Amino acid sequence: MQLLDWIVLIGTLLAIVIYGTWKTRGSKNVQDYLKGGNEAKWWTIGLSVMATQASAITFLSTPGQAFHDGMGFVQFYFGLPIAMIIICLVFIPLYYRLKVYTAYEFLENRFDLKTRSLTAILFLIQRGLAAGITIYAPAIILSAVLGWNLNLLIIFIGVLVIIYTVSGGTKAVSITQKQQMAVIFTGMFIAFFLIVSYLPNNITFTKALEIAGASGKMDILDFSFDFNNRYTFWSGIIGGTFLALSYFGTDQSQVQRYLSGKSVKEMQMGLIFNGLLKVPMQFFILLVGVMVFVFYQFNTSPINFNPAATETVMNSSYADAYSELQSEQHAIFENKKEVMLQYAETKNETLATKIAGFNDEDRANRNAAKELIKKANTERVLSVESNDKDYVFIHFILNNLPRGLIGLLLAVILSAAMSSTASELNALSSTTTMDLYKRSFAQDESPQHYLKASKWFTLAWGILAIIIASVAYLADNLIQLVNIIGSIFYGNVLGIFLLAFFFKYVKGNAVFIAALLTQTIVIMGWWYDWMPYLWLNLFGCALVIGIAFIIQTFNTLRHERA
Repeated sequence: MQLLDWIVLIGTLLAIVIYGTWKTRGSKNVQDYLKGGNEAKWWTIGLSVMATQASAITFLSTPGQAFHDGMGFVQFYFGLPIAMIIICLVFIPLYYRLKVYTAYEFLENRFDLKTRSLTAILFLIQRGLAAGITIYAPAIILSAVLGWNLNLLIIFIGVLVIIYTVSGGTKAVSITQKQQMAVIFTGMFIAFFLIVSYLPNNITFTKALEIAGASGKMDILDFSFDFNNRYTFWSGIIGGTFLALSYFGTDQSQVQRYLSGKSVKEMQMGLIFNGLLKVPMQFFILLVGVMVFVFYQFNTSPINFNPAATETVMNSSYADAYSELQSEQHAIFENKKEVMLQYAETKNETLATKIAGFNDEDRANRNAAKELIKKANTERVLSVESNDKDYVFIHFILNNLPRGLIGLLLAVILSAAMSSTASELNALSSTTTMDLYKRSFAQDESPQHYLKASKWFTLAWGILAIIIASVAYLADNLIQLVNIIGSIFYGNVLGIFLLAFFFKYVKGNAVFIAALLTQTIVIMGWWYDWMPYLWLNLFGCALVIGIAFIIQTFNTLRHERA
């Protein structure tokens, strides 16, 4: 990091915070604070919805996912456009007609207070955890790579977000997210074109794609019904649809983004805009990761991209074995590089077979390195992450981009962390204020009272998110961790809403009991690994609907006999 990078990084982040705070100062009432005065246009809604979902984890983990596993992860998003259409037709008109502040208000109108409160609490649990991870994700990676103090970095990100979110509420979140998305798109496009320009002179973009294809990185569609394969067309189109329906239709961090719209039409256009742009955006981010993979076919890469992991194993009794693996890795790289250059010119199938063999050797070597890191962790009583997917892109940025652009790309990562965290704090505050505090503890206070309460709850959730981030741990892959947490809760919540929308036969008591049972069973299913986590969304949704029907039928028969 040079002085120019620091100027670009700090200048970008401070400009966003100051602009958001100044532009939205002085909310007059709780409607201004929680719904932005219902002034948002469709493009603001679309970008805000996209920025809420596209956290720093997206821009750190997704390229690393593509580097290791290819483009298949894009199938995860195939259900999103379908979900957007359903939400536009069913959810938005209903929310708008009822003039709700939160999605969960509707559930009391349809069922009862305890069902509303339970659903709100489920949201607060999973989104509170996610808010901590959203801060922790970039902090742990940047601290490991740059040597920054982890806890100070977590506090820095958290405090920046708290400043403008407490000050301006929903409007501050939406306004700053437009600036953050501009920074994000600019940085990612620059990174992509630089990666392609860094390839050898005779390797065009088309040849780079062919090289990636020969290595199995361009296998986008998998129509198999293999349950052991986490990302297939079917898991994306079915499980992904249910996850997106739950996230965009019932998660207050997203619902609040479009409830700030001027009209039903503006809300619907904002979500359709997101639905049309989200899959191409994720495709592009994965493609950046694939181009990073091609770049490292012609430039040396570490056997493990996490510098803390390398340091750990090199200071253990496994240092010699690790060094030997590094030497073997360099030999594989040199041999594969020659074959890659030949393949780019000839497209010879024999060479493609050789490339596949080298890739198998490369993968085996990297896995062996991970095992040594795990052993070194045990020896030194440490918990350094051996899985390096989240470190691939940041390693490329720091070691290959020109000065100034490093600061810009770091600003991209931190902006994404700030935008998604701000949405989460805003939603956590509104749900706590309207669904729990106002409804159950302080029903007849003034609008100013609820405005102050919302700000205090925003501050409290911000502090809690910082605490959660400070005690978090790095999972197999951060983008998967966030989706796993969502999948544990979202199916159940979506099922409750579908019961409310379409099944008038089922009453509040049956739904409440069914929701408690379903959440217990889904957590057990995740813990004992009954199925890939994406399918938990469909499982939880179907389960709560089925149990609720059984309980309601039993209650009806009992009353008839009585």
